[in-house]
Amino acid sequence: MIKDWNLFLFPYNQAAKEWKIKLRGIREEFQLMDEHSPIEFVTSRIKAIDSIKEKMVRRNIEPERLTEDMEDICGLRIMCPFLDDIYTVVDILRKRNDIDILEERDYVNNEKKSGYRSYHIVFKYPIELLDGQHNILVEIQIRTLAMNFWATLEHSLNYKHPDVFPENVHKRLQEASETAFELDEEMSEIRKELIKDAKRHQQEGKKNENCNLRK
Repeated sequence: MIKDWNLFLFPYNQAAKEWKIKLRGIREEFQLMDEHSPIEFVTSRIKAIDSIKEKMVRRNIEPERLTEDMEDICGLRIMCPFLDDIYTVVDILRKRNDIDILEERDYVNNEKKSGYRSYHIVFKYPIELLDGQHNILVEIQIRTLAMNFWATLEHSLNYKHPDVFPENVHKRLQEASETAFELDEEMSEIRKELIKDAKRHQQEGKKNENCNLRK
């Protein structure tokens, strides 16, 4: 077994700190360019030791394989204002040369049976320690604010009621998830219409300006 959990988790804590800075830096760069940022805010968490141990038993993961076989010890969560922003963030991450993406799972348009929606990226990340470079796995979840609202409350209900949900409750949770997704779609459509209107007004303004110059 792991002799010193604090020492084992140290690189994961470092990765979480580094990536929160990197992701917030992406948001700040958009803001400096006076452009819409696809990142609203970023959170991170290191998996609790008891949760790691439970998952090791459930997945038959040997201690010496823990670093390679458990991908969510370090978890980051990116909250986006709009649906399209999720895929903008995914494209940004794909283009970076400081990560090695191993897996992508699109639960946004292919939601889980529970109603859960999010976009997951698992990547390998190098951490420099005193004894050299260590490669660890990091998972990023990218979702809208509405998806996060649903997932947070669903997780809370699951935690307080660990038994399987009755069928009627399960159905209501699925319906709530669909309602949240419809809200995301509607807000995205409103944003697209506003952008389109702004461009039209801008073009009309330029036409009027050119007409005035010709007079």
